[in-house]
Amino acid sequence: MHRFMNFRLVTIIPLAAVFALVGATGADAQLERVIDPDWTLPRTADGQPDLQGLWGNKTITPMERPADFEGRAFLTDEEIAQRNRQRALDEAARDAAPARRYEAGGNVGGYGSYWLDAGDTVLSTGQTSLIVDPPDGRAPVRQWALDNKAYNLAHNGDHYRNMSVWDRCLSRGVPGSMLPAGYNNAYRFVQTPDHFVIQHEMIHDVRIIPFREQPFIDDNIRQWMGDARAHWEGDTLVVETRNFHNRGWIASSGAGARLKGIAVSKALHVVERFRRVSENTIIWTVTIEDPNVYTRPWTIQMPLTAEPEYDIFEYACHEGNYAVPNALSGQRVIDARTAAATQDQ
Repeated sequence: MHRFMNFRLVTIIPLAAVFALVGATGADAQLERVIDPDWTLPRTADGQPDLQGLWGNKTITPMERPADFEGRAFLTDEEIAQRNRQRALDEAARDAAPARRYEAGGNVGGYGSYWLDAGDTVLSTGQTSLIVDPPDGRAPVRQWALDNKAYNLAHNGDHYRNMSVWDRCLSRGVPGSMLPAGYNNAYRFVQTPDHFVIQHEMIHDVRIIPFREQPFIDDNIRQWMGDARAHWEGDTLVVETRNFHNRGWIASSGAGARLKGIAVSKALHVVERFRRVSENTIIWTVTIEDPNVYTRPWTIQMPLTAEPEYDIFEYACHEGNYAVPNALSGQRVIDARTAAATQDQ
């Protein structure tokens, strides 16, 4: 099991300084806990801010704001400590009772915390949700997209297209490939004067992103992870991605909660921002615009934490690609038994 080195830099500075360093948006108030005003930004040989290295984003902070924190964007220090303590207690209790894996309906693959690596703490910023805009911390999903998600879930065994794109080992997409999951939450950043590269541990997607001088591909060419171009705005790396097809999902992990299974359309337009604010922290901000699926653009923001001792191992997904045909053939058996039972009535 991977071992993460945990870093948490807590630096309280005036909000005016935060806005001056990062940009005056409502979401930036959360950065006061992680910005290091005495730190000097390293640069590459060609003068770019140096974002290279291994970064992680595992967390127990939910995608959308829970009802019990309605109207509250941030936890207090005491609440952060309490939630982290409770997580440790919950995981210890689960590990102490492995026999539950043999119970009917038990989880035979993830009954102990050592099988997963979803994180043990809330985000160091203390935000109550990954979504920071709209202000209520919830994605403005259109009803048809929620209905479509529910249909696919109810008909999961009818056709492979109803299944998760992650279960099918295709791609987690953009920004889905940057969202936390139950494990494999590591990302390797590599820079050259002409490209920015992200290696995703999960599924081993690699995004090779040219800087903006290279034009986007033709609009008729559509891809799982879209077509991306990068440019610098001051010391912030901006990555714009478009040219998606309509077969992906915005989130495929259970950590996406209500957003898991929400489809994307060809109108999807994603803008990511990477701003390094300390030795051990990059603030990743992503704004999603897809007027066919959402009533307005919305934004996720979260810190990525340096993980220099992390090892990225092979991610094999399902070897031999047996999982999907086995699941579909199993559903055919269920359908046949159901039909036979109906005829006997």
